[in-house]
Amino acid sequence: MNLPAGLVRLTRPLTLAVVTGRADPPFPRSRRLGPSMPAFLGLLPFRTIVLVLLADILLAWTLFSTGLSDLLEAQRRLMGSPSGGPAAWFPEAFLWFAAAASSLPLLLRNRWPLAAWRLATASLLLSVPIVQVLISTPYSMAAIITYPLTVYSVAARCRQETTLGVWVLSVLAVGALDPSHAPDLLWSPQLLGGAALLAVTAILGYNVRARRLAASRLAEEEQRSERALAAQATLEERARIARELHDVVAHHMSVIAIQAEAVPLQAAGDAGRLEEGLREIRALSLAAMTEMRRVVGVLRDGDGRADTAPQPGLGRLEELVGTARSAGLTVALKLGGDLMGLPTAVSLSAYRIVQESLSNAMRHAPGSAVSMRISRSGAELHIHVENDARRRSPAAPEHAGEPGHTGHGLIGMRERVSMLGGRLWTGPVGTGFAVTAILPIVENA
Repeated sequence: MNLPAGLVRLTRPLTLAVVTGRADPPFPRSRRLGPSMPAFLGLLPFRTIVLVLLADILLAWTLFSTGLSDLLEAQRRLMGSPSGGPAAWFPEAFLWFAAAASSLPLLLRNRWPLAAWRLATASLLLSVPIVQVLISTPYSMAAIITYPLTVYSVAARCRQETTLGVWVLSVLAVGALDPSHAPDLLWSPQLLGGAALLAVTAILGYNVRARRLAASRLAEEEQRSERALAAQATLEERARIARELHDVVAHHMSVIAIQAEAVPLQAAGDAGRLEEGLREIRALSLAAMTEMRRVVGVLRDGDGRADTAPQPGLGRLEELVGTARSAGLTVALKLGGDLMGLPTAVSLSAYRIVQESLSNAMRHAPGSAVSMRISRSGAELHIHVENDARRRSPAAPEHAGEPGHTGHGLIGMRERVSMLGGRLWTGPVGTGFAVTAILPIVENA
């Protein structure tokens, strides 16, 4: 039989509270609430101490022990009084149950808040006859502490509709346990006080949940923004690299075209000279193919513009160092190995890495001393730039200290090194900052 839609909407909060409701996963806690386990307790099966759970365990044990002690003392007192007698005697197991009913739900409230509230409500209803007889009130002090805490946990972890059902059923339970049974039950001070306490508790839990959800959504939005900024920076840097390598590839193509026209004329029927010229064309073609492979997949800007200015290389290193010295840096340059005849892409990338490191040193540590070592070892080019930061980490990217900002300089270095199949290390060294790059020198890859 189908129930009216209005009745379904009215009973839905109660159904969620009693049967179908589910709590959200626990919100991430501050690290201060979960310190690491001390080393001398390393054999225990867990690695962190959850302070909230530890507090619940201690509170539950305190409420259980004091509640049981109060019930045993009240039974002994009633049994020895003229008004007592067999009616005031309960088996000791019943007293243990009554004490546990007012404390054990605390152990469940953080992981299973709805189960903790359901257990607290059922246990409270079952233990009322014992508590009412022994201490003349249906609520022990332990129950007054435990029950609102379970309601708070539900409100902090469950949807608003479920929290409403929990509050309504809790108020009904308080009214059912009112010992007055007076006609004005709805206006009894006990019921109004209990309803107000539970309402304040539920509202507090709901506000905590709303604030945590807002903080979680804000953190997700910030992460998305950071990823978008990082992706945009990567695309822009790839476009800049593509524009630079475009001229390198264009140069190879121009030389190949000129050689293809000139070789037959120079050979003049000489097979040896013709073969030699063709070998040169083949070498240039392979070099051009290598550069083109590196360019493939690297995006250019949306306008398709290409920078036609001549691209720098290590041949202009002294000019770069002179500029840095004129800006106030003390630059010590040490070169090793044969740096002549490097592939254009390697020389260009090495120049840009050194340029970016010096630029960052100018921005973040003006007046600092910078040591540079560039050496060729076999089929690798080693670059090391290090400075002693007098103010801040010198070679760190601009705005590096600002949260959520990705430095474009380091992104550009990584893109260049990755495109050539090399390796890059960046980070603090002592009081300064260092950049180390190893670029493979491969003519035809």
